[in-house]
Amino acid sequence: MPNGSHNGVSPVHHHPDYYLKDGNITFLVQDTLFRVHRHFFEVESQFFLQEFAKTPKDGISDSSAFRLDKVTIADFSNFLWVWYSPRYRRDSKPKDHWLTILELSTAWQFPEMKKLAVDELQKFDIEPVEKITTYDRYQIDRSLLLPAYKLLCKRVGRMSIEEGEQLKLHTVLGIQEARERAIRSAAERGCLSPTSADADDEELEKILVDVFSLKGHVANRQAAQPQGKPEPPPIVKTPTPKPDVNGANKSSTPGSNDNKQKDANKNTGTGRK
Repeated sequence: MPNGSHNGVSPVHHHPDYYLKDGNITFLVQDTLFRVHRHFFEVESQFFLQEFAKTPKDGISDSSAFRLDKVTIADFSNFLWVWYSPRYRRDSKPKDHWLTILELSTAWQFPEMKKLAVDELQKFDIEPVEKITTYDRYQIDRSLLLPAYKLLCKRVGRMSIEEGEQLKLHTVLGIQEARERAIRSAAERGCLSPTSADADDEELEKILVDVFSLKGHVANRQAAQPQGKPEPPPIVKTPTPKPDVNGANKSSTPGSNDNKQKDANKNTGTGRK
């Protein structure tokens, strides 16, 4: 709803979902005020820590709201959704939603949120060229691009001019080199009139790891992944009773040894009458 003007310029509005009564910092995005919790911005982002230090009084009220430029109301709402939607892991959001979070978390230096966005984007079937250009733009681990590189290498025909213009020159040259090496590999295995699609998958991966210098990236990623299944809880065994100093079992009741001896004598016929 309208809430008057901001600095006497134009009417502003409280966001319907993210103007919180217990919030302690106010942001102005376009003509909308967001009042949320400062902690989220300080705990992880060096960008906001530095910006808050420059203008310590900004954000303490609606009239001194911390202004965020180059972001839309919808995009900032998507960004805040990660913190204020405890069910976000189960909510199905489109690719563009996570691309927005990836862009803002990169620009504002939120490494953990950026990692979350990448993990979610990995679940989508993104076209190879789009995935490569996106991951290059936001400097994401290139080992994650290995499947996209493979698809471009095994695809029938060369990349189009439009695709080549979207990719960086080193990527175009790298794909071309990998395709040529894959063809040679297929020919060495006896394939007649081979194409890059005829190359063995494992061999093609080795070629791409070499061409794009992914060896260290792949090794680091494998090391970061949990190895195998978690160990089962230890089995608790009942301790075996230990003999006391006289050689008797601690768990034996008084007279138990005498009873055992009598039984033994009866079985051998030597028991006393």
